[in-house]
Amino acid sequence: MRNFKLFVFLMLLSVAPISASADVAGEENGFDWTPVMDAIIQVESKGNPMAVCGRYVGVLQISPILVKECNNILKSRGSSKRYSLSDRYNEKKSREMFVIIQSQHNPMNNIEKAIRLWNGGIKYSVAKTQKYFNKVSKHLK
Repeated sequence: MRNFKLFVFLMLLSVAPISASADVAGEENGFDWTPVMDAIIQVESKGNPMAVCGRYVGVLQISPILVKECNNILKSRGSSKRYSLSDRYNEKKSREMFVIIQSQHNPMNNIEKAIRLWNGGIKYSVAKTQKYFNKVSKHLK
């Protein structure tokens, strides 16, 4: 019986949703998003956490709708953690939101999809995101 309980516990761990306080690098699933985030940050804000362009804010130029999407994802995972609009000015929290979005909409950790998704949204167009993809790709290390 004890082995069965351990087996069930380990199985539950393997299918558990990604932590609500997603690791900034996204390494909890064995993938490090840091180089991709660093490249996007260079294109979006040149690293300025106070950068503002219309409704887009911070190093990753996060919109209010993206904050709402992160909060919806967290809620659906049973987490009580939520992000505020002011969190977009915090680089660490912005990186956490990036990882949450990728974990939900890019679970295979496809780098090209991650870049295009960040620029064009969930239903991005390859043609409309090509210039952005090329810019970000030049900054990837």
